Amino acid sequence: MERVESKASFGGRQEVWVHDSEVLGVPMRFGIYLPPQAAEGACPVVYFLSGLTCTEQNFITKAGAQRAAAELGLIVVAPDTSPRGEAVADDAAYDLGQGAGFYVNATQAPWAAHYRMYDYVVDELPALVEAHFPASDKRSITGHSMGGHGALVIALRNPGRYASVSAFAPIVAPTAVPWGHKALGAYLGEDRSAWAAWDACALVAQASERLPLLVDQGDADGFLAEQLQPERLREACAAAGHPLTLRMQPGYDHSYYFIASFIADHLAHAGAALG
Repeated sequence: MERVESKASFGGRQEVWVHDSEVLGVPMRFGIYLPPQAAEGACPVVYFLSGLTCTEQNFITKAGAQRAAAELGLIVVAPDTSPRGEAVADDAAYDLGQGAGFYVNATQAPWAAHYRMYDYVVDELPALVEAHFPASDKRSITGHSMGGHGALVIALRNPGRYASVSAFAPIVAPTAVPWGHKALGAYLGEDRSAWAAWDACALVAQASERLPLLVDQGDADGFLAEQLQPERLREACAAAGHPLTLRMQPGYDHSYYFIASFIADHLAHAGAALG
């Protein structure tokens, strides 16, 4: 690994590292905030998964998470959203290819060669973090938009692995909306029966763990009606008896102004579960 950025922040350090990913077959970057408590011993980790078009930079420079992370003694890790590079398949549109990994394991050519963001986030990245930083094996996960979808799906598919899960404006039912149709169709193929394993609403119905879900959604979000449809998650959780706190935030849109306004709540949610 190579450290490419390190800045003092609220008594800790905001760093960016690059490493060769065996899972993805390309170099990958991730941001990591190390709170002041990390100088004294291992700290729990919150993973933040970003949305379409983002790199690790969007979250670490715009979300304002460092203050709350320092107060709570949380390491916060923000990976890139996809593999990147000349050898990596891409698409001209913003919602497919590089910057749009969707946190799935692709099975279709040409994507299957590198697009295994699920395995990267669940296995490779935590192993790297816990081996090279003062990080405990206590983990929580959260994310925004495409990353909110990723956080919910990853937590629901891995009972016992995460102490908490939350999301900002997540794509809760990718099998039912245009963003999901495009990405899942490309990465997984046209057999829609395979898509349900990557749909939070479908996974809630069969979840073996009742990990409480915290979701914030702005009611002025331009993607709300067509792409996000949080009411689908409310209905799925009600039918399954799965605990959900869905907060519709008046006047907020899909931007990082929205995330910055409520990131402290989400880190506090994680911190309470992580102890």
